Amino acid sequence: MVQRGGRQHIPRPASARPGDLPVWADHDSDRRYSLAMVAAAAQSLPAPHPHPPMPETTKLAAVLVAFFEADGEARVILTKRSETMATHRGEIAFPGGKFDAAVDATLTATALREAHEEVSLDPETVEVVAQLPSLVTVAGRFLLTPFIGILATRPALHPDPVEVVSVFDVGISELLSTEVYRQEHWDIPTNIGLGPTVGPSRPIHFFELPDETVWGATAHILAEFLVHLVTSVPE
Repeated sequence: MVQRGGRQHIPRPASARPGDLPVWADHDSDRRYSLAMVAAAAQSLPAPHPHPPMPETTKLAAVLVAFFEADGEARVILTKRSETMATHRGEIAFPGGKFDAAVDATLTATALREAHEEVSLDPETVEVVAQLPSLVTVAGRFLLTPFIGILATRPALHPDPVEVVSVFDVGISELLSTEVYRQEHWDIPTNIGLGPTVGPSRPIHFFELPDETVWGATAHILAEFLVHLVTSVPE
């Protein structure tokens, strides 16, 4: 039996309660989504609306949601952050980091540069096909912008030992599994935020992988894109 879930620190409030079933709960559980399907879904996303103004203390950051195909199925690249990092210690995340105006012309450049620095992903092999809506990370320290990247082949990746403990990939069918995905509702002050919300309660997403838990901003980005993918690709 696979042991799912990791040891990540999750600051679950006492008011946390079970969330809703995902929109893909009634979809074909045996379906495989190809890289072409992912690329088409990404390109059909509406242009993201500009994010409302943030405090001057908020920093810009970007991540790369990179997909490649293996055995006919699209897989997404994830990293496990080092316990020595200043923020999000030991968490599962997309390659990415802070915008640096001295070297980055755009936030897309930030995502590609950080992916190269963290896991040796060659920027020349990445086709950026879409920008997802920006979201505010915990405590409002970063305004995070995700970009969808498409890779023609499985990349040879090498994690930076200072920032990244490991780099791995997960198939979309596993992420959509009822054994992996679940949701909770948390009551969180609006100035903290893991993404857009209406009122004090918001859905918090979890993907319970073997020995690891994806949650927070990374899980929010994954869940939002998976909703678009399964609802935009015909059965």
